[in-house]
Amino acid sequence: MDEFELIQRYFSRPAAKAVLGGGDDCAVLQTAPGMQLAISTDMLVAGRHFFPDVDPQALGHKALAVNLSDLAACGARPLAFTLALALPQAQAEWLEPFAAGLLALADAHGCELIGGDTTRGPLNLCITVFGEVPGDASAPTRTQALLRSGAQAGDDVYVSGTLGEAALGLQHQLGRLQLDPAVAAACRARLERPTPRVALGLALRGVASACADVSDGLLGDLGHILARSGVGAQVDYAAIRATCPWADSGIDAQRLADCVLHGGDDYELVFTAPPQRAGAVAAAAQSSGTPVRRIGCIQAQAGLRLLDAQGRPTESPARGFNHFATAQAAELAL
Repeated sequence: MDEFELIQRYFSRPAAKAVLGGGDDCAVLQTAPGMQLAISTDMLVAGRHFFPDVDPQALGHKALAVNLSDLAACGARPLAFTLALALPQAQAEWLEPFAAGLLALADAHGCELIGGDTTRGPLNLCITVFGEVPGDASAPTRTQALLRSGAQAGDDVYVSGTLGEAALGLQHQLGRLQLDPAVAAACRARLERPTPRVALGLALRGVASACADVSDGLLGDLGHILARSGVGAQVDYAAIRATCPWADSGIDAQRLADCVLHGGDDYELVFTAPPQRAGAVAAAAQSSGTPVRRIGCIQAQAGLRLLDAQGRPTESPARGFNHFATAQAAELAL
């Protein structure tokens, strides 16, 4: 099939929110009065972000999920997205399940595909997602978006959902760790089909003081909040470890710690909120159906301090994945 038949068969959909969707040189998106547009782009490259033989339906899901997670971290409601797709060849047996996984998640979040580009080349996916967040008509520079820069000394630090499962699943697939088959299957599902916490992000608007999604590792992404906010933090490893459902399944303690503290692809939210908003945080967790756990507090002194399982200070640098760090250059960036 040629490029235009490919688009027409798998990725053409009638516009609902867009003034113009696919078929013209540009998409045109109308947002509501007083609303601001939140935009994020992510690229997924075969062999770098995913295994080349991954289930295409799972890949379609994940390609959009990682972008929706960025909207969640800003408290933005999904509106639409574009897809740029490079393929070695156009094969219906790959495109059909890929499109099904992609569009099922899009439909679940009311996020419509409004255009993009296709070309022949090494398998590469690039999605740009658009969301809306309330602004202030009287002050255009103000926003109700969740930012990384609002954490204050005395705030509590929270994380949503579970940590470390995606990293454990990756280690198992790379042959570096042997997991029980049931644990391996659960961890692989978390690696390949992450759940973007969109509902929680929306519920945290006006509640959280700062927020980021956990894509490159908890401590690394929390470190981004600390740097942008000009503060430090103390976090409790026992509380972080408790977010992993397989913490007591016999996994080597150091390997587990590396996965829950530094493993990427969790796509949970790490956020801060003043103690007086603890009830509102609990209500946001309940209304969104998302587990949330307090793991520490923000401090005025710069730096990230980790308490070990016995509550003693320990060293654990806030490293996160970096595509061009020498030591990680050959790693699969999942």
